[in-house]
Amino acid sequence: MEKFYFLTHDNTDAYFNLASEEYLLKQTDKYYIYLWVNDRAVIVGTNQNAIQEVNLAYTEKNGVKVVRRLTGGGTVYHDKGNICYTVIAPYNQEEEHYKKFTAPIIEYLNELGVNATFSGRNDVTIDGKKISGNAQTVFKDRIMHHGTILFDTDSSELASCLNPSKIKMQSKGIKSVRARVTNVIDYLPKKMTANEFMEGLKNKFIKTCSPYQFSNKDLIEINKLVDEKYSKYSWNIGRSPTGKNTFEHKFPFGIFTLNFDTKEGKLANVKILGDFFEKKDVSQFESKLEGKRFEKSEFLLAFNDVGEYISGANANDIVDKIFE
Repeated sequence: MEKFYFLTHDNTDAYFNLASEEYLLKQTDKYYIYLWVNDRAVIVGTNQNAIQEVNLAYTEKNGVKVVRRLTGGGTVYHDKGNICYTVIAPYNQEEEHYKKFTAPIIEYLNELGVNATFSGRNDVTIDGKKISGNAQTVFKDRIMHHGTILFDTDSSELASCLNPSKIKMQSKGIKSVRARVTNVIDYLPKKMTANEFMEGLKNKFIKTCSPYQFSNKDLIEINKLVDEKYSKYSWNIGRSPTGKNTFEHKFPFGIFTLNFDTKEGKLANVKILGDFFEKKDVSQFESKLEGKRFEKSEFLLAFNDVGEYISGANANDIVDKIFE
């Protein structure tokens, strides 16, 4: 029987925690059960278009990190009321890994008096509402399974972060399927804090595992991944698949339509249309938008002199509406 190691820590930085998963999977040879918590963050599936899935204006303004993970599936919101768990184990293609790795979570919830069940392909639900989504990836002869447990997550913040702008997107990326979600805390016969819940889960896992802590070498390699990958726009947003996008709105100065592709998270093939009155050739303004990141701050800079090209146009009005 394979030996598993249990680890947890107090670092709530999403860049670090997603990087640590990749490090454990790809740069070590042990098997792990790993509990961790992120501060406010939006976690995007590896094949998703972050521009399409996330309200980037909101996350940027409110300091919510957007981080792409190694696994597929939909975009999810994390905060300190959400407990994350990772299992890195031998891969056996004959096994039903989702049921196998969610079973201890369901068992723990049942022990607490919560009627949780496995549902669909990869979810754990209570009364038909989702409290845990799960995803997996295989690297060589090992599988990494990870999931969330919505214990006491801020549902209003979740809705704000996962409500993208009104731009019409035609992306090759995988779209999230929004499910009805709920929090475990609302179903507990005996109330407890997220920390108490996590401590109980830790005690369940530690019975069958040896304790493990990150070494200095581990931390150096994980932080290298943070610096080179998980904190980078090129991975988190820029890796989004190419998409054809349209924004259209009727402003006081006229109808303004912005068509563009996104390539590696940057604008390409920009075309501006509408019934507005030109002051200067708009094609010159279009060229200023080429290569800009899909970020409100970059749009504000690029649109700064839009009024010199379109009569009555105001940069703040247009950009605020694009990122509404």
